[in-house]
Formats: sequence, C-alpha cells, structure tokens
Amino acid sequence: MQEVLVLYYTHTGAVKRMAQLVARGVESVAGCAARVRTVPKVSAGPEAAEPAVPEAGAPYVELKDLEECIGLALGSPTRFGNMAAPMKYFWDSTGELWLKARLAGKPAAVFTSTASLHGGQETTLLSMLLPLLHHGMIIVGLPYSEPELLTTTAGGTPYGASHHAGGAGDLAITEHERRLCIALGRRLAEVARKLAA
Repeated sequence: MQEVLVLYYTHTGAVKRMAQLVARGVESVAGCAARVRTVPKVSAGPEAAEPAVPEAGAPYVELKDLEECIGLALGSPTRFGNMAAPMKYFWDSTGELWLKARLAGKPAAVFTSTASLHGGQETTLLSMLLPLLHHGMIIVGLPYSEPELLTTTAGGTPYGASHHAGGAGDLAITEHERRLCIALGRRLAEVARKLAA
C-alpha cells in the first residue's frame, strides 16, 4: 500500500472531521492508504502547550511522514485569512527537507474550515499552498467537473475543500462539503499513484 499523508490542525474539531473525509477519499483509491497526522498547539510563552505525545486522536507528524508518503493533504482552520499558527510553526521546521528537495514533485491538496462563510476560506487555502510550492510540490485542486462546486451554498472552492463551521464550530458538514472533501482525497490519491508509478 502506498500512503498519502493527511495532515491537519483543529481547534473545535471541524478540520478533524474534514480530514477523516479526505482520508476516506484517499482510501477509495485501490492501493492507497491514508496516514493521518496532526500538529500540537503552540503557546505564546516558553512553556510547552501540549504533551510530547497526544492523549487521543492522530499522532503528531514527523518529518519522515512527509518523506515516506507519496502525497499530502493539508488542513487548517482559518486565522484571519491565514493558516493557524501551529501549522505554520510546523512548516517553518521543514527547512531540512527543502534543502534536500525531498518533497519536490509530490502532489499536495489543501482544505480549511471557517467560523464565518466569508471568513477567508480561499486566502487560507492559498496561504497553505505557499510552503508547498516552495518545496516544489504539485498542487491538486478541485475541478468544476465536481458538480457540488456549482451548487454549494456553504463551503467548497476550486483551490481545495472548505467548510463553514459557524462561530462556535458546531455547524455540521453539509452534504456538498462532504462530497467535496471525499473528492479531494480521491483526486489527490489518483494523481499521487500516477506520479509514483
């Protein structure tokens, strides 16, 4: 089995739910499995914000996860139109991989969740693409051949999957958002398999 890394950070759980759907899409492709990982919270002070090993849920990502997988799906909630600090903090630690071009040529896709419908979904997706482009990754989006892109009244963009979670993060993922998350994972895995061959 070849693995696609589904790497996410979540605060209210919405991005985690999206990651599970993206992973389902990855695993719908024969010969592919999803390796689901997360990043720890960061703090403003010198003390650690999280234990070295998560108490529950996905394990923390390691640089070897990026190297060993044939593709990457990256998810983060929106923070003022940008990826969340814990995810940015992780990417700032990947210089060693960049120097050795370890991710160059691998496909990547992005997904996000926002508190408000127009809260920066597209700019967050674009901000997540920046380090991936610097690493030489090949970007996989959602084409308009996915019918939900033309009919959604919630999340969904050609740049990647998105979800409107509401101010408390308690809005359920809509059927259109669900289908687009699965489609993104499936498309990423299909491209990754072709490139790996």
